[in-house]
Amino acid sequence: MVATARKIVISGYYGFRNSGDEAVLKSILTALEQEGKRSGVTFEPIVLSGDPSWTAGVYGVKAVHRMKMGEVRQALKESDGLISGGGSLLQDATSSKTIPYYVGVIRLAQWMGKPVFIYAQGVGPVTRKLFYPLIHGSFKRSHYISVRDQESAALLRSMKMDGSRVEIVPDPVMGLPLPAGAASKFPAEKPDGLPKIAVSVRFWNEDRAELIGIADGLRKLAESRNVHFCFLPFHLPDDEAASNYVIERMGDVKSLGSKITTRQTEDPQAMLLEVGRCDALVGMRLHSLIYAASQRVPVAGISYDPKIDSFLAQLNVKAIGNSEQVRPERLAEELAHLLDDAESWKAEREPLIAELKRESARPARVIAEYFSHKG
Repeated sequence: MVATARKIVISGYYGFRNSGDEAVLKSILTALEQEGKRSGVTFEPIVLSGDPSWTAGVYGVKAVHRMKMGEVRQALKESDGLISGGGSLLQDATSSKTIPYYVGVIRLAQWMGKPVFIYAQGVGPVTRKLFYPLIHGSFKRSHYISVRDQESAALLRSMKMDGSRVEIVPDPVMGLPLPAGAASKFPAEKPDGLPKIAVSVRFWNEDRAELIGIADGLRKLAESRNVHFCFLPFHLPDDEAASNYVIERMGDVKSLGSKITTRQTEDPQAMLLEVGRCDALVGMRLHSLIYAASQRVPVAGISYDPKIDSFLAQLNVKAIGNSEQVRPERLAEELAHLLDDAESWKAEREPLIAELKRESARPARVIAEYFSHKG
């Protein structure tokens, strides 16, 4: 079968060195390549990036600046279609400019007559109802719509979207593979015999109540057993500062026989490998939890957004704390339980995880099949 080349523009929050968003992009690129081979389609991605040269260098794809509309317009003109997603693109919690930007890219593609594919987006929160018709109008004219959770689908229905057109699929990162030759390219640090707990934290509340609770909970665990806390900043430099805040609050755990390290990487697959080498993870970042689940690492989630609760529900797990309060005693007890009963946790969730991994490539499969039938 002779592969047909198709140029596809990918719009998302890419090029900002946020490990979670970069993992989304890597997952989409990987799924497109795999599903394209099955359908006889070769995809030539063009990524809209905040740092095109960095994105092009890291992923080996063409990239243009997401805010230079002349370049965006030309990329869309040359393309065969647009992928919008994944990630939480259509929300107004971070800025009132976010939704108009992403909808604007979608509408520009539609104005040019290009098919648009909404790829596993997390929609919401949308507190300004004036954005409802913008989202509805752009989605209604899209060829394919997929969201990553029930809450996103419900929000779209409240915007008068036809629910039968909206597919609920797992986050793309559930399908992210480990790097090729992982053991040789990223050798493990010398084993110290300590159970290893990954920690992913971020700033949220101004009073740092949740970080104080996490720090005190980790300290309590260290007082009861020797562990290795491995801090993994997912969004640099902010998460590094949040990690340092927690580490300072924990105090001297080395004197208790425990250990603290910090591992930084901008490579999403290298970060996935780091998470996979841990025995449990306590995380605020959504994609830290997704990384852990994909590698069958037991998780203790701290919720600051409904998207955290939505993902944990897919694993039949509840958050052990939220951005308002993390009880140190509960965190310490839960982590001890996850370490002691890891195999039962994995066995109970293996069918759920396997299904999430299998279905994470569905949007790419739909896109590949669409172009394979276009001739």
